[in-house]
Amino acid sequence: MACTGRGVYLTILLTGAARRAILPHECLPDGKKHLRKAMPPAPPVAVPPQRFSRFLQRWLDADPARSALLDDITRLSLAQADLGAALARELEAGLPLPRAMRRVRNLWVCAIIRRDLEGRADLDEVVTAMTRFADFAIQTHLAALTDELIQAHGVPMGEESGRPQQMMVLSMGKGGGGELNVSSDIDLIFVYPEDGETAAGPGQRQLSNHEFFVRLGRRLNAALSEIIEDGFTFRVDMALRPNGNSGPLAASLAMVEEYLIVQGREWERYAWVKARAVTGDPEDIAALDAIVRPFVFRRYLDFGVIDAIRNMHAQIRAEVKRQERLHPERSHNVKLGRGGIREIEFLAQVFQLIRGGRDPALRDRSTRATLRLLGERELLPQDTVERLLAAYTFLRNLEHRLQYLEDAQTHTLPVGEADRQLVAEMMGAPSVATLLARLEEQRTYVAAQFDAIFADKSESPDPDVVLLADDPENRELIAARLVELGYDEPAGAAARLVSTLQGPRLVSLPEASRARLLALADTALGQIATVVREAGVGSHAATLGRLLDFFEAIARRSAYLSLLTEYPHTLERVIRMINASGWAATYLAQHPILLDELLDDRNAGAEDIKQLAASLDAQLCEAAGDTERQLDILRETHHAQLFRLLALDLAGELSVERLADHLSLLADTIVGATIRHAWRTVATRHVEEPRFAVIAYGKLGGKELGYVSDLDVIFLFDDEDDSAPSNYAKLAQRFITWNTAHTAAGILFDVDTALRPDGASGMLVSSVSAFERYQDSSAWLWEHQALTRARFCAGDAAIGARFEAIRERVLRKDRSGREAELKEEIRAMRRRMRDANFNRGELFDLKQDEGGMIDIEFIVQYLVLRHAATYPQLTANAGNIALLRMCGELGLIDAALAAKVADAYRTMRKLQHQVRLQGQDKARVEPALVKAHSDAVTRLWHILLET
Repeated sequence: MACTGRGVYLTILLTGAARRAILPHECLPDGKKHLRKAMPPAPPVAVPPQRFSRFLQRWLDADPARSALLDDITRLSLAQADLGAALARELEAGLPLPRAMRRVRNLWVCAIIRRDLEGRADLDEVVTAMTRFADFAIQTHLAALTDELIQAHGVPMGEESGRPQQMMVLSMGKGGGGELNVSSDIDLIFVYPEDGETAAGPGQRQLSNHEFFVRLGRRLNAALSEIIEDGFTFRVDMALRPNGNSGPLAASLAMVEEYLIVQGREWERYAWVKARAVTGDPEDIAALDAIVRPFVFRRYLDFGVIDAIRNMHAQIRAEVKRQERLHPERSHNVKLGRGGIREIEFLAQVFQLIRGGRDPALRDRSTRATLRLLGERELLPQDTVERLLAAYTFLRNLEHRLQYLEDAQTHTLPVGEADRQLVAEMMGAPSVATLLARLEEQRTYVAAQFDAIFADKSESPDPDVVLLADDPENRELIAARLVELGYDEPAGAAARLVSTLQGPRLVSLPEASRARLLALADTALGQIATVVREAGVGSHAATLGRLLDFFEAIARRSAYLSLLTEYPHTLERVIRMINASGWAATYLAQHPILLDELLDDRNAGAEDIKQLAASLDAQLCEAAGDTERQLDILRETHHAQLFRLLALDLAGELSVERLADHLSLLADTIVGATIRHAWRTVATRHVEEPRFAVIAYGKLGGKELGYVSDLDVIFLFDDEDDSAPSNYAKLAQRFITWNTAHTAAGILFDVDTALRPDGASGMLVSSVSAFERYQDSSAWLWEHQALTRARFCAGDAAIGARFEAIRERVLRKDRSGREAELKEEIRAMRRRMRDANFNRGELFDLKQDEGGMIDIEFIVQYLVLRHAATYPQLTANAGNIALLRMCGELGLIDAALAAKVADAYRTMRKLQHQVRLQGQDKARVEPALVKAHSDAVTRLWHILLET
């Protein structure tokens, strides 16, 4: 709600306190950066513009000198015209401010009409110029009127702050969005910071702040809207203020806050999206913004707003139809009619209300800027955005030409055929019929896009399911239906369905939410049968159980029920995913906000990591100072990207190796962003960029990360400053906290730092030199084993390079004379691990059992430590499969056996992944499934380590 723009001090009539009553700059709307593609102006007319505008003709006829004024102001873009000079000219002629402002207004409107009809101004210039003048008029009048009231009653003072009070005039609607009509009224709301009284001096009558600002508001409205000999400046509509026309004319911040919390309605959220402060102190504007933002923009994805806007639109359309029945001649309403301007505004704003809480860029007040951003965010297809922008431009140009005729606030085609022909010619159409055909084409497209989002997609629940809500005895009826659908365990599935729908969590839902949930459950029964049949895997009962668990998790969040109702195909995608993976079902229940990722195919692929990093960094910068929000941004970004990878994985489009690569690179990106932004929260930091690095070990180090893997990391720094150790210790601790803290969005990663020098008893962070000394003189052999899967992950690249040099030197130590000792230490470590994770079951533990994945990893680590001095290429962090192949090619082990063990590792990783996707903690399978593979591993183990 804060204002932006070029500084333009209004010196006319502004003295003393009056100057302080407005912002010291021209308060034009933001969002221009998104309007890169300028919309072309309408075709120019071939005759003088006054032929089409009786208002322009009358204005010129009233005073021949006006023609020169018009020539002068229309020479250049209206953005360059000096409103202050135009007003000063009228004031110097002896006119009072209200008359002078009206004369400037008439000149300004005539200039817009002329430039527009001559093809020299596009839509952006027209609406920006009109908004700019509205701001100018409000600011100028308010300053003068504030001075008058202060002279009579003293300066209003805040009761709590003791500060002088200034009135905030909020421009709403198209004025707030910087897209005001040429003959529009202006929607305003008056807000003052706090209650109190005026500091009345001798001869002044003291007023309460409320009375002061109510009087000020009345006078401002009169100054703008009273009709005098020069007409009016703007019609003013105050109906959007709290409690509407029955509410006080001016409200304090406390009154606004209480109203929005207690009584604020859905349609008011829509209205307040465009609220823009034209006047006021920046500190007060920021306070108002802090009140309004959470009312308008929810922190979660708010799909419930679709139904609210649908209902509001239905009321508007009903009133338009009623008017058209009473007055058939007023048909073709380009603003409120079917496929009109309002439907385009609704299309843009529904995305703002749904997503603006999570994406601040979507809080832009301009309809055009928002539409362009929807294309950039891939929330709407780019060609749809371009066509909607073209339709918006066409309809707004037509709306203006309807108003140019008489400077009247109208949105319908004129009754007379002659006037209709004039409008057609202004639009570059040879005939009224051509204009109507073009209008119908644009409206048909807009209506189709509107219906695609706002058409009511909810279905009435099946009578059987509705009956369930009241009569649990209908279990047999439901079971019979499930038999018809081909369910494998109909009785059990029916029992689970009834018990869930009759459970206390769902029975106590509000009526609307319960009705939606029943309808979704009914729809899901058939979809589950289809999905299980087409997939050829899964169980009807298990999938239904997972879905009901999911429904219970989201039942209290009506926005998620709305999403599944408004986008029915999303429910089918949920069912396909949870049928394929129990882990996916649990993950989705924990993070239902990820339903957004299933809406359409725009998120079907993994996001480019560079774009992801840039987007993440921008969001974290936007939330600087709000650590809680930054933590949620990191989690939301990670969860969304992980979920996209999960969708690709379940669709069979990623191998286990490629998935691990993607997950590891994603973790690197999150780690890097966490380091950068956590450092900025260290108040005692001594450098702007930390000389600090995160070193990854284990699965992250080997780029074999899974969906729920921990991060095994250590922290290094290279900084001689005295405060470096303590500051980097703070950074390391914050890194751990930022990753592991539970927020509303969950957690990021569990972090394990046990591999740091001296383990749990060692320092959390180490200097590079101390790390090098430790590796050379104190590290255990198992720590050198761990180095084979270690790498620089994020932070200072120079430290990363030093670490890699240390790692290679340590791994390339000549151990040829200590071969027996090397083998014994590796065997001893393996025994300790196996004893700590002893498997007493009959299933084969893919990770821990003899012949399993850890045996393969230890074999590779032994080969690297034993032979890297001779074959330095073995120190490459290439992964176990590639290193086994390399050892075979070098003749260090039998190449055929190396290939078998590599295949074993690949197969076991795939099986482990499949088991984990079903939600099992232990990766255990039938021994016969992997016997040939484990035998090959055991054979190589004995050849290398037992002889």
